[in-house]
Amino acid sequence: MNSLSEIKKEITAGKLNCHTLVSSYIKRIEENKHLNAFLEVFGDEALLRATEIDEKIRKGKAGRLAGMVIAIKDNISYKDHRVSASSKILEGFVSLYHSTVVERLLAEDAIIIGRCNCDEFAMGSSNEKSAYGKVLNPHDNGKVPGGSSGGSCCGCSSRSLSCSIRK
Repeated sequence: MNSLSEIKKEITAGKLNCHTLVSSYIKRIEENKHLNAFLEVFGDEALLRATEIDEKIRKGKAGRLAGMVIAIKDNISYKDHRVSASSKILEGFVSLYHSTVVERLLAEDAIIIGRCNCDEFAMGSSNEKSAYGKVLNPHDNGKVPGGSSGGSCCGCSSRSLSCSIRK
């Protein structure tokens, strides 16, 4: 399943829930760890949010993005989470606020599973210039995934998540 509409059909039919979906993505991310797409996975937090969203779905109060599991590029602020723009200069920095895109995603019950690698300060075109190592193309590890959003693209292409937000 790649699209939100496919995921929603499965959830509506009772064949899938958000917790199971997030668990499967966490497993795929771990299986594809060698690609270096993710700098950080918010596994426990994403599973907790998935359980909360499942309850909202049961009550008929879920937002339009309920069931969408998303990773954010490492230059997008997510309150109380690290953001480094893939640079050692910002290593350890924790955001004091949500970016507008994150606020809107959370308001509609999207589940943020982690932050993706990118070219340092999102300044590149190959995703080989991250302070945390280059991202590998999931279809041919000898080629680049493109950039500066290579981690995000790799995450989607390797089916480690349903969507990735990049700026």
